[in-house]
Amino acid sequence: MASITDQHGVEPIRPADRTRQFFRKLGGLGSVVLPKGLYARALIIIIAPIVLLQSVLVFVFMERHWEYVTRRLSTATVQDIAMLVSVYESYPHPDGYEKLTDLARKQLGLAAQIIPRGALPPRQPRPFFGFLDRTLTKTLREKIDNPFWIDTVGESDHVDIRIQLDGAVLKVLARRSQTYASNTHIFMIWMVTTSLILLTVAILFLRNQIRPILALAEAAECFGRGQPVPKDFRVRGAREVRQAALAFMEMRDRIERHVEQRTTMLAGVSHDLRTVLTRFRLQLAMLGDKPEVAELANDVDEMQQMLEDYLAFSKGGTGEEAATADVFAMLKEIHTAFAGHPGRSVRLNAPNHQFFVTIRRNAFKRAVMNLVSNATRFGKQISITAVHSRRNLVVTVEDDGPGIPAGLRETVFRPFYSLDDARNQNVKSTGLGLAIARDIIRAHGGEIHLSESRMGGLKATIRVPL
Repeated sequence: MASITDQHGVEPIRPADRTRQFFRKLGGLGSVVLPKGLYARALIIIIAPIVLLQSVLVFVFMERHWEYVTRRLSTATVQDIAMLVSVYESYPHPDGYEKLTDLARKQLGLAAQIIPRGALPPRQPRPFFGFLDRTLTKTLREKIDNPFWIDTVGESDHVDIRIQLDGAVLKVLARRSQTYASNTHIFMIWMVTTSLILLTVAILFLRNQIRPILALAEAAECFGRGQPVPKDFRVRGAREVRQAALAFMEMRDRIERHVEQRTTMLAGVSHDLRTVLTRFRLQLAMLGDKPEVAELANDVDEMQQMLEDYLAFSKGGTGEEAATADVFAMLKEIHTAFAGHPGRSVRLNAPNHQFFVTIRRNAFKRAVMNLVSNATRFGKQISITAVHSRRNLVVTVEDDGPGIPAGLRETVFRPFYSLDDARNQNVKSTGLGLAIARDIIRAHGGEIHLSESRMGGLKATIRVPL
């Protein structure tokens, strides 16, 4: 079916597409504004309905109950005042209106006073949020035809109402509880108190539910770094969290069994091959000093080195337990080992004091040594730098060699890959040095990145989270 286009050949946006785009933008805005943590989001999920429910209840109460009761009370009070006005106008009062004031006080609960030859006070500005003032004014206009004046803003517990009569003023003081529903604050106090109690209980309960998830995340992070799982980690929490914790523990056990089996197999293979290579060396030693024997001995040494590289790559960093180690002392050992290379200058830039980090020391040292060895193979000026913070350990190795093109800086981490066109072709290598180093660093939960060095060669950056 052909699509409908406008005169310019552009297909118009349908209303359904506009709606989807709107909700997509709204969702994107929500993901930016809303918190990222599960605890905070769960609190919002709990608090938002409570706030919405309380807002609806307050609106309904204020609109239907409080306003209705206030109108009824105001109407009743105005009707009583209208009756006093009718009594005043219909019956003589030779006693000075004492019976009228007694009737108002005893039967109606109003403090009435007749002010002879009085006048109404000047009109005052009406309060902005004066619901009682508006209600009383409207009711007085409906029930009484005489001019009136009211004061509902005073700080006393009474409302002052004055009615202009023939030659006098009727002053009435009514209790505020007679004119509007004065117990609203009790409802608000109960509502706020119960809401706070419910929110407190929800926060405490939710914190206990989130804690097993955080413990599971910490255990998974420690296992990913090659560190032991915290001793206090156990299966707890809701059913789904327990299932996730059990699945993690089963996965950890399977991985550890697999690594243990592979390590045992590699140890057996290493022992057998080393035995064969040792017999080769003995047989070559018995043949004497001949040129052919020397070449065969070099081949045996190369096979020995290749075997060690293969075994190291297969083991990775899993054959050693993580422990606290002095990184400065380790880097000092590496610097000492490479400082004596002829024609090479190795410089160490690290804090000249002890700083301890939980790592697999031997494996981490091997990873750094692989990088330094690679730098000394292709450069003459080598710099080793270490930076230690509360969250990361960063070790960089730079050289002034030919470097590696940007498009191949990830490819060189592949096992057995050799970049002969960009590096020294006369240097023998198995192509596992960078692969072993990255495998070890990733076992620590970190990463290795290659970039261009300020010295003109290659810069290898190791970043390990602490």
